[in-house]
Amino acid sequence: MKLKIAMIGVGLIGGSLALCFKGKPGVTVMGYAHLPELKEKYIASGVVDDATLSLEEAVQDADFIFLCVPVGLLESYFQQLAKLPLKKGCIITDVGSTKASIAACAEHVRMTDAYFIGGHPMAGSERAGVDAASAVLFENAYYVLTPSAHVPEEAYARLSELLAYTRAQIVRVEPLLHDDIVGAISHLPHVIAVALVNQVREYNESNPLYKMLAAGGFRDITRIASSDAIVWRDILLSNREVLLGLLKDWNSQMSAFTDMLENENGPGIEDAFRQAREFRSVLPERRKGMISPLFDLYTDVQDAPGMIGKIATELGTHDINLSNLEIIENRVDVPGIMRLSFRQEEDMERAKSLLDSLGYQVWV
Repeated sequence: MKLKIAMIGVGLIGGSLALCFKGKPGVTVMGYAHLPELKEKYIASGVVDDATLSLEEAVQDADFIFLCVPVGLLESYFQQLAKLPLKKGCIITDVGSTKASIAACAEHVRMTDAYFIGGHPMAGSERAGVDAASAVLFENAYYVLTPSAHVPEEAYARLSELLAYTRAQIVRVEPLLHDDIVGAISHLPHVIAVALVNQVREYNESNPLYKMLAAGGFRDITRIASSDAIVWRDILLSNREVLLGLLKDWNSQMSAFTDMLENENGPGIEDAFRQAREFRSVLPERRKGMISPLFDLYTDVQDAPGMIGKIATELGTHDINLSNLEIIENRVDVPGIMRLSFRQEEDMERAKSLLDSLGYQVWV
């Protein structure tokens, strides 16, 4: 008997999950689209076996329903699903980056003969939409599941078994604990990045040198400030109470730095940097997380005709997928510094080996 998976929302996350499941023995993936042009796009892209404009048709006889929609839309979908005849024992899960409020909403709606298990694949990309979907997006990432107390272990095991196709590491976490941790490692950094960029933007209004010189490192450490405004509005409001506490703690950290500077406390500043460096040095480097890692290489390149094209051509000839390139500095008397960006660590490592063999000085 076929296992039916309904994907409600087939963008980056939904499309990538669909690619993990599609083609597996006894599995069929049905995509739901709210616009006709999206339905055709989902089918043409090959990420689903079929697609429909009818939510009822999408979830009919589905064994699993993945709600891959923005957090702000989840309550509406719960209410719609509660009115539909779902398959007995059907498992509904989501991919939102907050869990407590979603779990409370699902508990309030309480679908008949169906189980809700909150889910959060902790991987992403700077790209969006079904065109960015990848079957390896979740590989070597953590995939958090937050089942409530009334969900049978058998249902949890079924979802865990299905998610094994993603090659992610499944982690079971309480919803509130999940929101505390994710708030600190993802939501707070996004707020800080946005605030920092806006602070510099305001300075730039009176002196354009701020914008001119805010290249390189500043742009890199604030890249998450370019995240989707609507998506992050919903995320932050959904995790509002946690964020308020985290921001109070952040203000305390900033107050401590203010005091150290006012009192010219050099040892205190050294100690703060030393503790941060020691903790950061033990953070995992090879595992995907909520904030997409950068896979960049740097190489000197002479200011001569055809040099940029030559490097790009060599990478293309060897089937190495280059995501982006940028010349950070290029003056007459100084070699240009080229930054090569890759979406996959494997591509970066292959590119480094290739460029090393061709005599380029390359560093990470």
